[in-house]
Amino acid sequence: MSLTLKGRPLKFSLAWLKPPPLPADGSMTLFEHLRELRYRLVVASLAILVGTIVAWFYHDELIAILMRPYNIAVETLVAKKPDAETLIVNQGIASPFTLALKVSALAGVIITGPVWLWQLWAFIVPGLLAKEKKWALVFIGAASPLFAAGVAVGYIVMPKGIQVLLGFTQSGVANLQDLNQFLSFLMRVMVVFGVAFLIPLVVLMLNILGVIPAHYLSKYRTYVIFGTFVFGAVATPSTDPFSMLALAAPMTVLFLAAEVIAHLLDRRKARRVAAGDGGQAGAGLQQDQALRDLSEGPDADGATSTP
Repeated sequence: MSLTLKGRPLKFSLAWLKPPPLPADGSMTLFEHLRELRYRLVVASLAILVGTIVAWFYHDELIAILMRPYNIAVETLVAKKPDAETLIVNQGIASPFTLALKVSALAGVIITGPVWLWQLWAFIVPGLLAKEKKWALVFIGAASPLFAAGVAVGYIVMPKGIQVLLGFTQSGVANLQDLNQFLSFLMRVMVVFGVAFLIPLVVLMLNILGVIPAHYLSKYRTYVIFGTFVFGAVATPSTDPFSMLALAAPMTVLFLAAEVIAHLLDRRKARRVAAGDGGQAGAGLQQDQALRDLSEGPDADGATSTP
């Protein structure tokens, strides 16, 4: 017996999971871009959901791993201040469930990083030429380990930061740490570190697309490095310079590497132009139909209405 709605049969179809067709010339209208965005969001969300479900079965082990920086910091603090009192508490009936859900969701985002990063890149540059599709693989291949490395660095520097913050506890005062709030704080710091490690890669991809020339990177290098250290000081939880350097130094090195690669790519583009080959990675974006429609406006064809 088939289900019907107002006399019409209901059919179960997975056609919405198929990617929308891409025009041969790479040009897309605004509605085609929105359809593409919907598809990419659905695929990324489903991937994260599956990763979260898988991580749910290991949430106890994951919580124990996340608690390790705190335990190390407490042991170091007690060695220096034997009278220091710290206690982990979990307030509220729903707090244990909320905590397990947050940890599983974070693990799902990290596990499925290659999937949603691929969807992000595929949506940003839908009009790339065939020979430029290799940059998608380069982006995903570099972004996944960079994000994981940033998360790992954030995890490694946390014991020092926690120790510094707990060191301000006055004698005779017990420090009650809510488990849910602490792990939420820890996960935010780890995600910030992971995203920070992706910024130089994004800059390099923008150079490949022709948005940011290499000489701009050289011109504003000093400001970028200064901003990197300011960001490192703000993003890290402790007041010691080690945590700031653990974030700012890798970001600076990655930015300098991106600048060098950008100069090499720009020289290669210049040689191609001089040889009569004007093809470059940003050509697909210049052919984007939706961008042309928005930039030209409704009167782009020169037709004007007169009363």
